[in-house]
Formats: sequence, structure tokens, C-alpha cells
Amino acid sequence: MPATIILFGAFDRHNFGDLLFPHIAIALLPDRDLVVAGLADRDLRPFGGHLVQALHPLTGDARIRGAHLMHVGGEILTCSARQAAVMLLPNEEVGATLSYIEHQPDEERRWLRAMLGTASPMPYVVSREQMPDIDRIVFDAVGGVALDALPQPWQQVVLARLAAADTVGVRDSVTLGHLQSGGIAAELMPDPAVMVDVLFGDSIRARAAQAPVGDALQAFPGGYIAVHLAADFGDDATLDLVAAQLDAAVADTGLGVVLFRAGAAPWHDDLGMLARVAARMASSAVRLFRSLDVWDTCALLAHSSVHAGSSLHGHIVAAAFGVPAVGLLRRDETGQFAKLAAYAVTWESPGNALVRPVDRLAEGIRGALRGDAMPRHEQRWRWVSAYREGFERLTRCLS
Repeated sequence: MPATIILFGAFDRHNFGDLLFPHIAIALLPDRDLVVAGLADRDLRPFGGHLVQALHPLTGDARIRGAHLMHVGGEILTCSARQAAVMLLPNEEVGATLSYIEHQPDEERRWLRAMLGTASPMPYVVSREQMPDIDRIVFDAVGGVALDALPQPWQQVVLARLAAADTVGVRDSVTLGHLQSGGIAAELMPDPAVMVDVLFGDSIRARAAQAPVGDALQAFPGGYIAVHLAADFGDDATLDLVAAQLDAAVADTGLGVVLFRAGAAPWHDDLGMLARVAARMASSAVRLFRSLDVWDTCALLAHSSVHAGSSLHGHIVAAAFGVPAVGLLRRDETGQFAKLAAYAVTWESPGNALVRPVDRLAEGIRGALRGDAMPRHEQRWRWVSAYREGFERLTRCLS
């Protein structure tokens, strides 16, 4: 009987890409015994996610003896223990928790261990040393754009665990360069989310017949721009700029604007901030999309005329449906937040790699809409083919 495969990632928090990744892996691994695991027990099924088991308490469990562990997607190579733990908190507890542990290092260590089940400084990168019952370990299209900015000891932890893995696939050329500089053999492959249309497209499109996506289509029968902004765009000057740019885009295109979230975990998105954008706009052709269901978000993107946003997976899913997309960066954006730009440069042809600072948002939307649809469709099928090939290479050692 084939070994159990543990699908491991940040599936225990509400983030668009992390909610999608297990669905994609499960669809590509039919007839395998699978466990969906994160760092904590969480039930994300109300949002279209999974019932997630905490990984480290499974150590010693007979069910996983000889199992294989697949790290599935995400910017996990640079996610520290504190970041991971905070993003597992309820939003209302973040401020008080950070204030308490800031000057209590011993308390922080205990808190992190209790939250994550491990003392590792880089908890989303797992080795057989940590879980000796695991037979094989692979990394499926993971990211680490800011790996070189981590403290040196943390970099060494990540590189050592990658070196001990059976196969490593990464999703962008920047991460690949970091690993190659560290002597790690890795393969380049697209993000798993390129498979969303191929695997789930019919059911996603069917959601247009019902709320809330149907409401957006009814509000804007001429089409809409699906717009995403992460919470770190939330200063007043940036929101003023975004609102003015969206007003210009509405005037240019005649399209409406639908503002949506791609994650509700701490440090991700803020519905109140999106409401502040809408309030600043002179145009009334704007709506807030309140659903946090992963399939509603996919459907909103699939039916949009164009997508503009800072979410990497909003960008990838829109492009997977052939929707023109422009990625947004803050004007000062660097480090891990440049992962969208790194991905676009790696996988999109120069004419389609539209990533713009927010002060060029309207220009980016115009440019995306002017693009030729045929190269976009040809490109997305190349991504699907490349991901299938990469996934098959990764899983050969898991037979």
C-alpha cells in the first residue's frame, strides 16, 4: 500500500493561496491516503478550506510512520516562528500579545512552543531530524524571496533542511538564486494556483449564478475591476492615491470596481481599509465584496474584466482564467513583499508582466486591458504544463 502523504503548509490560517493549495494537491493525488496539516488544529471549512491537523503532535503516531511529507506552496522559507504564531491569533488579540511578549523573551519562547508545537525558528520548513517517523520530504513550489534578509542562523536552518530534503521545487527565480548560492539543488516550477481553472473551473464559473458573485455581475453588467489591497497599503496618503487612481480607471474604462480581501488572518487584509478607499472615491461605481469563501473569491476573479491587486494568488488565479491582471506594489516595496514582482518576472512574458506602483494603477489597468488575449491564453497553458511536469517529478519519489 502506498505511504500516507502529509500535505503541510500554512493551511491553518485564512489566506487565499493557503486555502487553495490543499485542494490542488488532493486533486492531483487521487487514491492516496492524505493528511492536511499545519502548525495548529484549525477548521477552515466554513471558508472553503480544510479541517487542518497540527503537525508536530503527530510525531510518534503510528498512522504516519513511514509517511511522506510534502510542503505545498507558499512563502514558507522566510516565515519566522513569531510571524507564524501571530497569524494564527484572532485579530483582536494581536496587539496585546505582541505588547506582552516584546520584552519577555522567556515568555515568548514558551508562547511560541505552545502555539506552534515546535521550538524551530523557521517552523514551516520541516526536516526528518524533527520528525524521524517521516520517510521522505519534498517541497512543492515554495517561495523565499527575502531569504537573504533573514538573520544568518535562520538562513542556515532553512538551507540545512532543504539540503536534507529529497526534492525541492521553488516558484520564482529569485528564490532559486538564493538556494543555488547556498549550494541547494532545486527546480523551478510555477505556483500550484495555476491549476485552479483546469481542476475546478466549471464549478467556479457556475457560482456566477448566485450571490455574492452574481450580485457583482448584476451591479456592473458592463464588467468590473476586481481590486485587492493588503493591509499595509492602509496609510491615508496611499488610500487617497488609490482612490484617485480607481476614479481615473472607472472614467477611462466604464467598468465598476469591486474591492475584495484575499485573507483575513492578522497582517493580511482589512475590510475597514477597503471601505475607506470606497469612501474616498468620487465615483459611485464601487462595491465591497464581503465574502471570505475561497471559491467565491475565485469566481469573483474569474468573472472580472481585469484584476488589479497586491495579492500574489489573486494575480495568479486571475491569470489562470485568462483575465488580464496588474500587480500592485507600494512605492517603497522591497524584500518579501516583492514576491509578486519576482513571480511575474519569472513566469510572465515581458508584454504581460504588469506590476506597477499604486501611483500608476490606472495606467496599469489600461495596459492590462489593451493586452492581446491570445498570448495570455497560450501562456496560462504553458504554466499548467510546466506545473504538471514539475509536480510529477516531485512525486516520483513518493510512490
